[in-house]
Amino acid sequence: MKTKFEMSDLGVMSYLLGLQIHQGVDSIFIHQQKYISELLNKFGMQDCKPTSTPMAIGEKLVRNDGAEKVSEEKYRCIVGSLIYLTNNRPDIEHVVSYVSRFVSEPNSIHMMAVKHILCYLHGTCDYGLLYKRNEKVNEELSGYSDSDWAESGDDRKSTSGFVIQLGGNTISWNSRKQKCVALSSTKAEYLAIGEAAKELVWLS
Repeated sequence: MKTKFEMSDLGVMSYLLGLQIHQGVDSIFIHQQKYISELLNKFGMQDCKPTSTPMAIGEKLVRNDGAEKVSEEKYRCIVGSLIYLTNNRPDIEHVVSYVSRFVSEPNSIHMMAVKHILCYLHGTCDYGLLYKRNEKVNEELSGYSDSDWAESGDDRKSTSGFVIQLGGNTISWNSRKQKCVALSSTKAEYLAIGEAAKELVWLS
């Protein structure tokens, strides 16, 4: 390629668009520790107490709960930064999708939930995705799906989620509110399976 195009060989890739990449003999580890550190400093959360979960257990958020309104600009800025982070952190995909529902007229309770995510990231900044390089690994696609039932306190819609793996390595994931109201937990699960199946077909 160098004979046709002007280019420079910078060696093995180690950083790309906020992703830190560590390439070993038989694996590749991708994380965003530097990005998380910058995120915590930007929003004054660098000294926060780490939490063990991305969301408080049993917490339910609704649009209008009477809590004090907060800055939409700041809330959207934090949520937008977290959305970018989900490119490498499937463990926060669900909760980030959840808090993003309230970017219009967020309140203090929504902001507390967002800051809880930042506290979780503070304690898990070294988390990332490990891709194993193994000739014997099973290269078949596999998918896993799940859903809650009528979780949304605003419209009683359920939330679907799925994870797709190739040879045991996670390559795709998603969590989103379902478009219709499921009248049973069985229907909610079927809708989640459908989303996972569509992704599997697309990746095949």
